[in-house]
Amino acid sequence: MKDLNPTALFRLSVLGALVSRERLDRGELKSELERLAARDYDIPGSSKTLLSAKTIEGWYYAYRKEGIEGLEPHPRSDSGLSKLSPKLQALLLAAKRENPRRSIRVLKRLMEEEGYAGKDELSRSAIHRLLQRHDLSRPTCLDSPKEEFRRFQAPYAGDIWYGDVMHGPRIIVDGRRRRIYLVTVMDDASRLVAHSAFCLGETALDIEGVLKQALLKRGRPRKLVVDNGAAYRALSLQSICARLKIHLIYCRPYAPEGKGKLERWHRTLRGQFLTEMDFQDLSLDDINARLWAWVEQSYHRNGHDGLDGLTPLARYQKDLSRVRSLGEYAATIDQLFYHRQSRKVRKDGTVSCGGRVYEVPYELSGWTIYVLVDPHREVVVGIEDGEGKSLGPVTELDPVANSHRPRTKPNNDTLPEPAPATGLNPIESAYRRYYGSIRE
Repeated sequence: MKDLNPTALFRLSVLGALVSRERLDRGELKSELERLAARDYDIPGSSKTLLSAKTIEGWYYAYRKEGIEGLEPHPRSDSGLSKLSPKLQALLLAAKRENPRRSIRVLKRLMEEEGYAGKDELSRSAIHRLLQRHDLSRPTCLDSPKEEFRRFQAPYAGDIWYGDVMHGPRIIVDGRRRRIYLVTVMDDASRLVAHSAFCLGETALDIEGVLKQALLKRGRPRKLVVDNGAAYRALSLQSICARLKIHLIYCRPYAPEGKGKLERWHRTLRGQFLTEMDFQDLSLDDINARLWAWVEQSYHRNGHDGLDGLTPLARYQKDLSRVRSLGEYAATIDQLFYHRQSRKVRKDGTVSCGGRVYEVPYELSGWTIYVLVDPHREVVVGIEDGEGKSLGPVTELDPVANSHRPRTKPNNDTLPEPAPATGLNPIESAYRRYYGSIRE
């Protein structure tokens, strides 16, 4: 008995109970297809998570006609054939073998410039299939040794943390469907999840919020390895790590091998958490509450093959004495995550930030200062100079209260005494000189 095709099994799982029903009411098939298309799927061999209703409908009719064999992927009827002329094929293969580093773009332009093919007559896909059939689709770099990758693990918990983002399902937020993103910080040696949360974005602010909770729960790592994306390149994250004496390391672009343990965590979460969840009526807070319960009660307490059967929690606790606590930073952890933004104080002693207007000491009018912003509450909590010294209180502007507030006025009693009159006046002096000369 031959094994069933994995792709066919996946497609059958998508169709689910739809194929077990002998009869569907009028219009019911369309509504069922739309319902199935609205879900997210872990599609084998693909990073996509959505399927169109038209695709699922094609699978439905294929199964009704041929059973599960109808769901197996079928090779193209023209597979292995090329529409290129034998002469053009020979020229392309010879040009590629002559210089294996030549790209498809270069080969296409070469054939056009030499007159062997008309402008835009030769498609890049046709060249790619030809090279692939002759095992020439990948450039050979004989003078460059293959980069060596070896599995490694930090010797102690708290030595290395990893941070990454995974695209999650879509949920209803304020009446519309929105994608949510799983932001995770994980310990390398123990596979312990220092903190993880679903967020409505994958911005620097979302990442910093998860990192803050991870620090409060699990202390300070010595190194934090993150992706090379713009969110991780934010100056605010770099400043936080610098103040906490955490070495921030960026993975090389297009080198996912550096975060294999996090990728494994994502697969575990998809297979054990996402597949068991019904997100239809849950808010983001509800989903995160269930995530944290599952992490603490299930993931952290189940044996891990990469840890010789130890649980992540047990492995982490073995090195608890070596983990760096927040220590002196615990009392000021909130301030470390504040954002500093430069602002010029207006003539009325106010500054704007985040769509709000704040009053600062009136003496600072015309100065350029730095406002401290709590990014999670989106409010200004203080003002500083360039050296980080506090410049006084800051309050949100209340124009109504200001209409009854007495103004500060200069004290005339302290003005300097006027100098004694000299009797000199440039106008009178000019008058005397002018009319005196006329009389003479």
